Amino acid sequence: MKIETAAAASRETAVGVADAIYGRRSVRAYAPEAVDRAEVRALLDAAVQAPTAVHEEPWAFAVVQDRDVLRRLSDKAKTLLREGGDPRHLPASRGAREFLLPENVFYDAGTLIVIYGKPLGPFVVADCWLAAENLMLAARGRGLGTCVIGLSVAALNTPEWKAELKVPAELIAYAPIIVGHPAGETPPTGRREPEVLAWKNGLAVPH
Repeated sequence: MKIETAAAASRETAVGVADAIYGRRSVRAYAPEAVDRAEVRALLDAAVQAPTAVHEEPWAFAVVQDRDVLRRLSDKAKTLLREGGDPRHLPASRGAREFLLPENVFYDAGTLIVIYGKPLGPFVVADCWLAAENLMLAARGRGLGTCVIGLSVAALNTPEWKAELKVPAELIAYAPIIVGHPAGETPPTGRREPEVLAWKNGLAVPH
């Protein structure tokens, strides 16, 4: 009986994980309803369950739920882009002018969670992004929407914004993620089939 119950629980968990993975969207329209502190804490708790090289746990977090602060940070991000910001944070298929169309780069979401990395080793960036994925999937599971706002990375890493958010100078912002209650449905976007470069099992690469 216990074995059957455990197997059923395992199947339910697998279904939940699949829904989170395949149902996650980059949400860019949010309802005004706030994300409460308990929900934010739950997302942070999920984030730190991510894999981490040699158990360094190099991540740290800043949570911004002040709309005036978010507006000023958005303005700073746009200013840096106009002044020749890092092109890695721009989609290759879009120009800067088109990308700046949103009045607020955070799409009026009321919560921003920033994942910072501590200088602890060569896998800090990977660890922080693993934590980011955990956070976003956990948000999906709780009915919340998320979107990574790479455009804000440069602003977050300026001395003035580190000082405003009381972030130590040596930490680096890697993953700024907005969180909120979606306003309507976000349609899925297609993905290409996995590009398998090698599959060494003694057989031909499957098609």
